[in-house]
Amino acid sequence: MALIVQKFGGTSVGSTDKIKAVAQRVIKNHLQGNRMVVVLSAMSGETDRLTGLANAIQRIPDSREMDMLLATGEQVTVALFAMAIKEAGFDAISLLGDQVAIHTDNMHTKARIASIDSELIEKYLDQGKIVTIAGFQGVTDQGDITTLGRGGSDTTAVALAAAMQADACEIFTDVEGVYTTDPNICPQARKIDRISYDEMLELASLGAKVLDIRSVGLAKRYNVPVHVRSTFSENIGTWVVEEEKIMESMLVSGITYSKKEARITIKKVPDQPGIAAKIFLPISDAGILVDMIIQNTTDGKLTDMTFTVPRTDYDRAMDILKEVAEEIGAEAVSGDKDIAKVSIVGVGMRNHPGIASTMFQILAKEGINMMMVSTSEIKVSCIIAEKYTELAVRALHDAFALDKENLPLEEE
Repeated sequence: MALIVQKFGGTSVGSTDKIKAVAQRVIKNHLQGNRMVVVLSAMSGETDRLTGLANAIQRIPDSREMDMLLATGEQVTVALFAMAIKEAGFDAISLLGDQVAIHTDNMHTKARIASIDSELIEKYLDQGKIVTIAGFQGVTDQGDITTLGRGGSDTTAVALAAAMQADACEIFTDVEGVYTTDPNICPQARKIDRISYDEMLELASLGAKVLDIRSVGLAKRYNVPVHVRSTFSENIGTWVVEEEKIMESMLVSGITYSKKEARITIKKVPDQPGIAAKIFLPISDAGILVDMIIQNTTDGKLTDMTFTVPRTDYDRAMDILKEVAEEIGAEAVSGDKDIAKVSIVGVGMRNHPGIASTMFQILAKEGINMMMVSTSEIKVSCIIAEKYTELAVRALHDAFALDKENLPLEEE
């Protein structure tokens, strides 16, 4: 008797008919003798609707109250799902994050899971119930509801699979698996059968929407194989697993992009020790992630500091940095939301120099200017004007021949 954790995203449960269809799929697994734990997201569009309501009330919504509001989306879904299971003649129970005791830190709207008490889940599984759990949410030691940020239901599912030592963790979505790039932009995009944790971590961090980055990190840490597949078919999807030798044969495994970036520049900052800490510590304390950072010295005494933040945090970051700029004696703070990040990823890049220069040549040939660049041993990212995003993705996908399965670039 296997223990299976399945997660269904918002598009998979976007209507009552879809919820009924998901219930039938879960029941099919249940009838095969499996113990089923099902993690659900809010219905498609619900989180955006709730966020819109909050923004209509408060310019920068209070983070604690935002969690109280957003957590209601998943509560609706799990209750409806449990009803669908019962209507079909089987037993189920819905549980919220605080009932399951998914303990998190105190960082509202972006909480991190600290521990999970699976005793209650095990109790209901032993009673033959299908257990459905609200994704995306948890509870602090003080009893406050928290949410895990966008994509947090993936993290809930993988964390539960790790805590309960599940036999499988399946992430159901509206696509067939992980693709070499976004098929909506590049019709030649190819589904990847198996991808390493490290590659998936990079893709997730750089804008790929299939899996939340924290879920991949947890999967890697606890060696949880994750199967990403479609809710709407029985096809095998993409397995996210430990790195295998054959994966190195592809120089580039995937191309991703993000239009959720914003660029901020603090101009004429005193170039002296401790200034960078004064700039970034308040940003960190606010829970705002900083990605790329470039420092340009102007005359030896002053420097311009440029970095990127999530676009959703742009207004808060600007408010914070205007105060910081005044405190440290910087000249001004400016920002730009009309940017995008385009990245290439592949474990094969570790042993093959020249991939970055090839990427730069491809972008230059298309007349696309690079504003910022960052690299790691398995990825290269460039900040470009947002209007060139689709052009850049298609050009890079073609140049690296990602439509051809298991064909290294040097063999062309």
